Amino acid sequence: MVQAKPRFKNFEEYLTYDDGTDTRYELVNGGLVEMGAESPLNLDIAFFLGVFFVQMGIPMQRIGIKNLIAVDSAKVTAREPDLTIHSEASKRAISQEKQALLPIDAPTPLLVIEVVSPGEPGSDNYDRDYIDKREEYANRGVPEFWLIDPERAVVLVLTLVGSTYKAAEFRGGDRIRSDHFNQLDLTAQQILSAGENTP
Repeated sequence: MVQAKPRFKNFEEYLTYDDGTDTRYELVNGGLVEMGAESPLNLDIAFFLGVFFVQMGIPMQRIGIKNLIAVDSAKVTAREPDLTIHSEASKRAISQEKQALLPIDAPTPLLVIEVVSPGEPGSDNYDRDYIDKREEYANRGVPEFWLIDPERAVVLVLTLVGSTYKAAEFRGGDRIRSDHFNQLDLTAQQILSAGENTP
């Protein structure tokens, strides 16, 4: 990630910022941080899961692609998960906003899914995905958070217990288990390959 200018006094200034490019930014400590372009596999995984949840019976209107979710964090004001499965209440709340932003005081979505960017422990990418987002989504009260890591060939399903997440790890042919979506019929490999090996 590359630090970019300008700096903002509040979140509203960030939301209305347009530098005339298609560059994606995240607001960190009042300044813009350029987010790298999404890999094709990450996009394929998010799209595959969106279609899967619709086929499973989740209304298409409750599937959020790149919706901003406000978080209570010293580092950032909002995160932009790859996929969000909204509750009826969180969908109503985000629908009332001018932009696809779920405010901090709005109801939480049912599930947030992040496809992990490459990086070793201690790197910005790794710490952002494995440490920062885990804390932020837990503080936000998101009941379930999936971390999908193609580089390490693992899907982590994190379930909120009290104020912290309890993690379950799935690899290869392991069937994904979810307390909130117990009708899932999906393996880790199907997710990691974006459904390419699905019969």
